[in-house]
Amino acid sequence: MSWLSSCRRFSTSRARFQALVALTVPQPKTASLGRPKEWVDTIYRTNPIDASEPTFDKILIANRGEIAVRVIRTAKKMGIKTVAVYSTADSRSMHVEMADEAICIGDPAASESYLRIDKILEVIKKTGAQAVHPGYGFLSENSNFVQHLQDMNVKFMGPPAAAIRGMGDKLESKRLAQRAGVNIVPGFDGEIQDDDHCLEISNSIGYPVMIKASAGGGGKGMRIAHDEKEAIEGFKLSKNEAKASFGDDRILIEKFVVEPRHIEIQILCDAHGNGVYLNERECSIQRRNQKVIEEAPSPFVDPILRKAMGTQALELAKAIGYTSAGTVEFLVDANKNFYFLEMNTRLQVEHPISECITGVDLVQEMIRVAYGHPLRFKQSDIPVDGWALEMRVYAEDPTRNFGTPSTGRLFKYIEPVGEGIRCDSGVREGSEISVFYDPMICKLVTYGKNRVEAINLGKKALDSYVIQGVSHNIPLLRDILTEVCKT
Repeated sequence: MSWLSSCRRFSTSRARFQALVALTVPQPKTASLGRPKEWVDTIYRTNPIDASEPTFDKILIANRGEIAVRVIRTAKKMGIKTVAVYSTADSRSMHVEMADEAICIGDPAASESYLRIDKILEVIKKTGAQAVHPGYGFLSENSNFVQHLQDMNVKFMGPPAAAIRGMGDKLESKRLAQRAGVNIVPGFDGEIQDDDHCLEISNSIGYPVMIKASAGGGGKGMRIAHDEKEAIEGFKLSKNEAKASFGDDRILIEKFVVEPRHIEIQILCDAHGNGVYLNERECSIQRRNQKVIEEAPSPFVDPILRKAMGTQALELAKAIGYTSAGTVEFLVDANKNFYFLEMNTRLQVEHPISECITGVDLVQEMIRVAYGHPLRFKQSDIPVDGWALEMRVYAEDPTRNFGTPSTGRLFKYIEPVGEGIRCDSGVREGSEISVFYDPMICKLVTYGKNRVEAINLGKKALDSYVIQGVSHNIPLLRDILTEVCKT
């Protein structure tokens, strides 16, 4: 029996499935599946949908949760049919219900479902999907997946495979960025061979140094060393962690930027030589090297710095033949010197705050660019309009190891609503927070005319959020916003 046949009981007719959902899952207590549709629809001022423009008939979303819901919403507005894929653990998820078609692709573990290229390719053939949106995570930066799609003449809503490969390796991406004229953190352009080599390079750069995995991400395989002892310990720990996490134990060393800010530039490029940067996002509030609260624009960036960073980001994109949406991340020191960190060749988790201040629907543009259309706007059309915050609401206990994940059913769940509030989520009352996937519940976005207004609205939104059934980090988010207001 094939995997597709074994999942058939989860992929019955849409009418039967929706009836099952209506009987077994409590309906959401917020408007329009968790957000005030009337306000969110008004933010896309810069690139309104042109109903007369040719586009795809059907696309597949190779993801789950809130990002799958996000892509489906824009696709529906564009008149595009959608195909969802899901694991058995996600059979009652929102993205499954919202899509025009939904196909089960395997067991709950991502390695048996969302990471199975062969199963997703089979669904594409079965459904006749003309293009794939990868979301973020899973296969979104897998160049082999992109190559398979190209071989099938199926469009990928993202950059070419070569660009993904080039930016996916920290050593290679640093070399490519340097050749493109992008500022680089001082460091060793090569692989660290052993303990002695580690000490030699660290001493030549000067402490403190950052020791990190070449294939790393998410804060894994990273250590800061202030002296020779810490350098040796950091090298061994990073190497072992990189091997376990990525199957690649190559290590690089570079200068550690003191008092750094993590600031990233959102870019958008088409296949006709056009590109724009959609301003910056400040992502410095992190825990365990993972983002917690982001804001756009950055309170630290002035117009001169914004233009310099945006220009270098586009130069890098041009050098590697980049198309679609992407993000170039920089470290910025106290003197406003900025240095290339990495490039994310996909849609970022925090993309909604860029949409709020620019009026650009990034998902719509990814679909348009994949179809072959040129961008309809130029750099001078991109505004910095207002201020937006994104607070990542997680099912976790911030008092235990600074965020021990929590699992269970949301037996009461009410999202905040109102003018200037956006909730990008893939859950509702009755949803299950599974042990198999990232425990993020929602991306809570607040928007105001200025930073103070956005922060104050964020506090009100957090105060009105109701989550029962799992532990969550709302108290931590609330405390952070309170402290930010004091600075």
